[in-house]
Amino acid sequence: MKNENLVNKAENILKENRVAIYLVAYNAEAHIEKVLKRIPEWIAEKACEIFVIDDHSKDQTVLKAKNLQWPKEFAPLKIYKTPYNQGYGGNQCLGYQYAIKNKFDIVVLLHADGQYAPEALPEILAAYSDTQTQAVFGSRFLRPLDAIKGRMPIYKWLGNRILSFIQNGILGTRMSEMHSGYRSYRVNALKQIPFQFNSFGFDFDADIIVQFVAKKFKISEVPIPTYYGSEICHVNGIPYAWNCIKTAIKYKLMQLEIFYDPKFDFRSKDQSVYTVKKSKHSLHYHIRSLFFDPGTKVLDVGGGTGEAISFHHQQKGCKVTCIDKEQHCSEEGIKHLKADLNQPWKSQLGPSKFEVVFALDVIEHLLSPEEGCQEIFNSLESGGKLYASTGNVAFLPLRIMLAMGQFNYGRRGILDLTHTRLFTFDSFRRLLKNAGFKIDEIKGFGPPVSDLGGRSFVMSFIERGGAFLAKYWPRLFAFQILIVCTRTNSLEDLMDQTFMNDSNVENHQQEHKRVA
Repeated sequence: MKNENLVNKAENILKENRVAIYLVAYNAEAHIEKVLKRIPEWIAEKACEIFVIDDHSKDQTVLKAKNLQWPKEFAPLKIYKTPYNQGYGGNQCLGYQYAIKNKFDIVVLLHADGQYAPEALPEILAAYSDTQTQAVFGSRFLRPLDAIKGRMPIYKWLGNRILSFIQNGILGTRMSEMHSGYRSYRVNALKQIPFQFNSFGFDFDADIIVQFVAKKFKISEVPIPTYYGSEICHVNGIPYAWNCIKTAIKYKLMQLEIFYDPKFDFRSKDQSVYTVKKSKHSLHYHIRSLFFDPGTKVLDVGGGTGEAISFHHQQKGCKVTCIDKEQHCSEEGIKHLKADLNQPWKSQLGPSKFEVVFALDVIEHLLSPEEGCQEIFNSLESGGKLYASTGNVAFLPLRIMLAMGQFNYGRRGILDLTHTRLFTFDSFRRLLKNAGFKIDEIKGFGPPVSDLGGRSFVMSFIERGGAFLAKYWPRLFAFQILIVCTRTNSLEDLMDQTFMNDSNVENHQQEHKRVA
């Protein structure tokens, strides 16, 4: 009854979807005919297409496949050969791109060496009855002892279990096996991931798992039999294991905005990733905790919606203006102005000047930070306060990465892709000083780990440690730099005070007479 239900589900999937069965092949002349013949006949009849991509084999794999007497009532069998060896991952890239181009709905990956049983295709297809499932993997470890019964070597059994455990731990997943080559995907899901950037080696499979995890696509697993026979394993175990772990670590570092890799970036081009920092150790929390007299005129340069900073000071009685490239109106009581901050914008504020200006993580985005600082200077009244922040490019992890020959821009953080200038404590202080500001205070803040990586005990502990180090050794351990400075008198201010005030001259003359 169970098998009958399984077959019915698989048949429905074949009926309602354009299903392709894709065989990757390399030096598989001894196995490919048997593998093709082992595909259940009713699946071979109802599939849309069965295609083989031979990765420039050195043997007669292609000839063996072409000479196979393929029944006419079966789905078309198409044989292709790459012009030169692409590698296991490169072959998959071709196959999935082929599936997209030919508008298949589901593509099932088989290995031409017979290691994965074509007889398990009904289980693979039936799992797509769950409409939320975007990928189905055959697992040899849903029933762990079956893998040993199938003659999997003990060292491979242990290695698979340990490696899958490590990857699950890093990614926060619960897959029974991450190293099965028996895989299938909804083609619409493949369209949404940049698999063309993945490794061309065997760790391509690790890359695509991370991509599905990042997209929050559901991966289902079904039990499959294990078979180890005379096939030749082309995987070099130790480098493969390291590459799989490295892939998971890279993805995790991307979530902390320390590393960037385009294959794990799924933002739309216009999607903002700027987030409000809520951690008590963050720069935003510090700025929100400041108090100014009610009625203080505050300007938030590049403040976005005002949610991060402006709204909090407006609630405390300040008269807040927020200026940004988009005119957001999410917070009532705040005056929002739209301006291209790379162009002169002071004139849009009118003749009035402000007592406090916030320029948080904005100066480094400007095409000319010097001109931007001048606009800020002109918008402040003499003696007004500027709170300016930026990332610290001399942050220890970045120094280590640079020493290792790595300098990776990311989606946000210190090496944000949209940054035009990078600063250290000294260069940021010099920029503001040259713009006419007197430096009052320089503070360092550690990375807002809990905002980026979750509020677990471990993350909170790391964040507190980072905050401590940033406070006492800021040049090395500060993730962000905050400089508080005072707007000094400009030359025009001094001109007004010296030459344009006649009462100063009269008072000086009267004082001189009394002294005489």
